[in-house]
Amino acid sequence: MIHAPTLPGAVSAYAAATLPGMRTPPELFRAAARSDPGRPFVTFYDDATGERVELSFSTTDNWVAKTATLLIEDLGAEPGERVALFLPTHWQSVVFYLACWTAGVVAAPTADPARCAHAVADPTHVAELAACPGGRLLVPLRPMGGRALDLPAGVLDYAAEVPAQPDRFLAAPPPTPDDPALDRDGTLLSAGEVVDLARRTAAELGLHAGSRLLVDADLGTAKGLTRVLLAPLAVGASVVLCRNLDPAAVGRRVATERITDRLS
Repeated sequence: MIHAPTLPGAVSAYAAATLPGMRTPPELFRAAARSDPGRPFVTFYDDATGERVELSFSTTDNWVAKTATLLIEDLGAEPGERVALFLPTHWQSVVFYLACWTAGVVAAPTADPARCAHAVADPTHVAELAACPGGRLLVPLRPMGGRALDLPAGVLDYAAEVPAQPDRFLAAPPPTPDDPALDRDGTLLSAGEVVDLARRTAAELGLHAGSRLLVDADLGTAKGLTRVLLAPLAVGASVVLCRNLDPAAVGRRVATERITDRLS
């Protein structure tokens, strides 16, 4: 079993913050984390590699703050710009979506990179980076934070750049509910609309604060993102995120992880 490394100096920038409402995705995360920052938020399994990673709310907060800073300071993204995301079902994908919304940039899963200001991809989608006119970032997805094995010219290595980022995100003002947040298959949703969608989907799925959701759906699409991340976030539920799920392991995982709901 492999646990996510806690980045140096981890702090919860969100836990101390208080806002009058929860009308943006970062505010949803803040509210969910406030009651118990140490409880699990995302538990990730890859049955092809044997990898297991568990992130508490506070550890997720730290990764999000560092990644949001990297997007603004190193990749060059500005609030309101679209960032094409080509990322699989993985715990680092969760971090990137939350980081985009924290930084005020538009998360654009599988969008045309030529029409986006910047692009982020895993190694299987590295070719997509070449079409992007702006900053380009490769996410190696290697266990224990391993760096990219083959980095194209002009592309930043996430694993190499993220550890040095600060533990608090201070590079931009918090997004408002009216700010653009998600390119959902060509339809641009504001942060407030993303929250409304998250709450509706949570109600449709019957999720609540005590839910622990086993998921082997695709996180790399707007629909998958809504069901896998946003809906649980809307009610403060936790997620067991599975990649390359071994059907023979499901029963044991349901018992071990105390699963209450399953989404395929």
